[in-house]
Parts: sequence; C-alpha cells; structure tokens
Amino acid sequence: MSIDPGSNSGNNQGDDMDTTAQTNSLAGIAASRVHVQPGTQALGVGLEARGVHAWFGEKHVLSNVSLDFWPGTVTALIGPSGCGKSTFIRTLNRMHEFIPTAAMAGEVLLNGEDIYAPGVDVTKIRLKVGMVFQKPNPFPSMTIAENVLAGLKLAQLKVENKDDLLEECLERAGLWAEVKDRLNTHGGALSGGQQQRLCIARALAVRPQVLLMDEPCSALDPGSTLRIEETISQLSSTVTIIIVTHNMQQAARVSDYTAFFLSDGGPGQMIEVGSTNEIFSRPKDKRTENYVTGRFG
Repeated sequence: MSIDPGSNSGNNQGDDMDTTAQTNSLAGIAASRVHVQPGTQALGVGLEARGVHAWFGEKHVLSNVSLDFWPGTVTALIGPSGCGKSTFIRTLNRMHEFIPTAAMAGEVLLNGEDIYAPGVDVTKIRLKVGMVFQKPNPFPSMTIAENVLAGLKLAQLKVENKDDLLEECLERAGLWAEVKDRLNTHGGALSGGQQQRLCIARALAVRPQVLLMDEPCSALDPGSTLRIEETISQLSSTVTIIIVTHNMQQAARVSDYTAFFLSDGGPGQMIEVGSTNEIFSRPKDKRTENYVTGRFG
C-alpha cells in the first residue's frame, strides 16, 4: 500500500513542524553521504533474499521478504523491536538454524547459488558471510592477536604471513594504532568499543564477502559509535555490509540503502526499501514516514 507521504491529517501544527524538521534533518544527513550505485563494485554477484519466511516453532515471525544487497554497499535495516530484522539477517548466513525449533523457507543466493541447497557446506557460507553481534564477544582466554586469527584456526585456513594479516585486519577495523604495542594482552582488557572493533577485525581475517552487523553500537558510547561508523564507511568499498540499527541518524549516516520492517500484529514484513535519502525524505508508504519521523516505534 502506498500513501501520499505529505498527508498529515490528525496532527496539530506543532507536531507537523517537529516531524518535518526531523525528516529534513535525517534526509540532509543521508544526502550528504556519497551514494554508491548498485553494481559498480567488482565484488561478485552479491547477496539476494527471495521470499524468505522464518518461524520459531509454530510462530511465524517473518513473512515473504525479498531484498538485494549490492556489492560494495551498506544497507540499513530499520523498524521497531520485534519486527524480524535480527531474525532476517540470521537467515542470511544460516545462523537462524542454530536456534531450537527455528525454521525458514525461501532462498538466499550468494553469487547466484542458494546457501540452503542440499550439500552446501555451512562453515564455508559463514566464512563468506560474517557476523558482528550486538554485544562484543571476544574470546576471553585469547590475546588480541589470537582473537583476530581465531577464525583461521577454526576454519583450518592457512596464510603465508599471519603478522601481515593481523596488522591489516586491525588497521581495517580502525584498531591497529591503539593496540599494536599490546597484541599479547587479553581481548577482554579492551574497552567495549575496542572489543567490538576487535570482533570486526576477527570477522575480516577470513576474507568475508558480506558482513552482517546486528545493532553493533547499541551498547557503546557516542565516541565508540563514531569509530565503528568510520570503520563501516572504510570497509564498504570492499565488503558488502548489512546493519540492523534502531538509530535513525546512524542509518542516515552510514547506509546507501534502507529497508523498513514492521509487524502489524502478524509476522514481520518488509514494508519499503529504497535509497536512504529517499526513505528519509520521500518515503512511499505512510507507515515508513510515521516511523522515521518518530510518530511511533
């Protein structure tokens, strides 16, 4: 359903002024970011979700979501809590199936091949589609260096020069300058923001094509959040990034595309997707407008 986003019936003038100012502010933030056009990066075909449904037991939590994630772009998933955003990204690297009673239907194509097809090696999929979680989760018994390289050991991958890879991944995660003189310190000794960047470095070590980020800044202070956002911007030219966020300004700052999810008493659905500038300045669906202007959610 598409409703004229200019319709504001039922609101007083003061509300119109506040929400219009907020929308214009977010649209301005999104417009100031250099927008990446789809298909301009030579990073492969990309990631495609086709008619994805998800269940926990008999509860249908996600319904018929189809989305393309273009190589070298950042896509933000926004929407109220409980609308299926985190469940959806967990279907994109088969982490959803870790949960007891979980089930899914539909297709997820990576470089044109269904990751749920019979015989697909799940471990290899998760190397190509990495994930950073809401709460930083470095391995507490490992040093900073061991944390970064842990994925290589688990996947039995060999590299010619681990020291070079270690520096590269920490540099790309924006952490090298802060930890280069204490690589043998335990990862748990770092601040929350540094631990999250350490987890990003760990994900990068196995050379993923796609990086999923489930509210990576929700537990961080503004300074640490800024560093993570800078890292996302730097990584986006070489890694396709999908980020779940409840922070509208963050979505406007870091993403090229935004998808709005909503659950209207039933399973979560994707209501609208478009360039981030379009979603925050001229959404096609009234429900999207109401959410990004703070009228609900």
